[in-house]
Amino acid sequence: PLLTDLYQLTMAYGYWRSGLADRDAVFHLSFRKAPFGSGFTVAAGLEPAIEYLRGYAFTAEDIEYLRSLTGTDARALFSEEFLRYLQGLRLTCDVDAVPEGTVVFPHEPLVRVRGPILQAQLIETALLNIINFQSLVATKAARVVLASGGRTVLEFGLRRAHGPDGGLSASRAAFLGGCAATSNVLAGQKFGIDVRGTHAHSWVMAFPDELTAFEAYAEAMPNNVLLLVDTYDTLEGVRNAIAVGRKLRARGSKLIGIRLDSGDLAWLSIEARRLLDEADFTEAKIVATNDLDEEVIASLIAQGARIDVWGVGTRLVTAFDHPALGGVYKLGAIRDEGGEWERRLKVSEQALKTSIPGVLQVRRFTGGSRAAGDMIYDTLDGEPAEPVIIDPGDPTRRKSLEDCSWHDLLVPVFRGGSLVYDIPPVAASREHALAELSAFHSGVKRIRNPHIYPAGLEKRLHERRTELIFQARGER
Repeated sequence: PLLTDLYQLTMAYGYWRSGLADRDAVFHLSFRKAPFGSGFTVAAGLEPAIEYLRGYAFTAEDIEYLRSLTGTDARALFSEEFLRYLQGLRLTCDVDAVPEGTVVFPHEPLVRVRGPILQAQLIETALLNIINFQSLVATKAARVVLASGGRTVLEFGLRRAHGPDGGLSASRAAFLGGCAATSNVLAGQKFGIDVRGTHAHSWVMAFPDELTAFEAYAEAMPNNVLLLVDTYDTLEGVRNAIAVGRKLRARGSKLIGIRLDSGDLAWLSIEARRLLDEADFTEAKIVATNDLDEEVIASLIAQGARIDVWGVGTRLVTAFDHPALGGVYKLGAIRDEGGEWERRLKVSEQALKTSIPGVLQVRRFTGGSRAAGDMIYDTLDGEPAEPVIIDPGDPTRRKSLEDCSWHDLLVPVFRGGSLVYDIPPVAASREHALAELSAFHSGVKRIRNPHIYPAGLEKRLHERRTELIFQARGER
């Protein structure tokens, strides 16, 4: 519970003091803009968020720390009665969420929390921390995999990740987003992800010459021979790898391939492929590493690079070009003293930051096997009246979704604080992500200047939101 911002606890104390602690409220976790200039985002992080919520309880040590906090007058920040309340607190919220691997879009709730406002407030920071980062990396991974054009992508980023937890979370999210394996052995153990790796430049440098190093590695691990060839002269390294490959073949083993980690990867891969094929190592793979991302991979493929496997590290696990998703957690409705729901709205001078009121759900419409559009609607209004969506940023843009099938994206996860959701293994979530992406037009998945997928508000929700904006501004 202390994985939070202090203001969550000060607000909780305020709710408790004001008699509002048990007032029913609804919060939505969403994001305002897709990362990386992407046309889509892949939702991730639900399983670790569930594990966080399942174990939510203040320990005696937590309470002792909170007892030590003081205000500007050097007196205790929290009363003893409130601290006793926290120590006995157990979550009783209803939580709904989109399954991991679901393709989502700006303004759509990824998580909906309904329950006592004090509880729903306390879990905000951790939910954002978990969902934001893993969705960010899963989206980056999906973009890299799409750019690879069906070639294998491996995640090799642990050494450059943002700390041990960042590395572990990134490996999980990258696999969910489509990477085939990881170099992170702990992620392999914890999540059942395939692990890959052979040797580094230091192995070659530890021997008198490159050929001796390759031979020693092949002797030690004849079932895992993929040789890094660019320690000295890259093409000479390929020739040395071929020499070792011939010896392996004579002993009944094989050369898996070579790895390129520097230089002109397009030209070097073309030349390496020529040398390997001429030596009858047509099945040997060429693996490329070295600060790769979707833009570099797309460029190399356009240049005719003969690369079979992409090892992507720093730019993937750090989300190098867009380091935060920018997810938000906003109050959508609260019950009044009589038990009636009051919709709530945050207004901003920036239209993008104006929130969406209500108890929200997302309905995805499908025409044939292709996703046609998403509708955000307020469940307090019941079923949507008609299949028309309105762009939340431009009300003149509307789309009818007649003659489409549909399904709602948010599914029950917790009811009254008890888990009601069967958590799939991360491999199943990865398959879900791949299937989800296949349902979208290729234009939505373009690396640059993607098509904008239609995701908008149900008509009644749009009208009510507009009315509440006018009211908040003192206008009619």
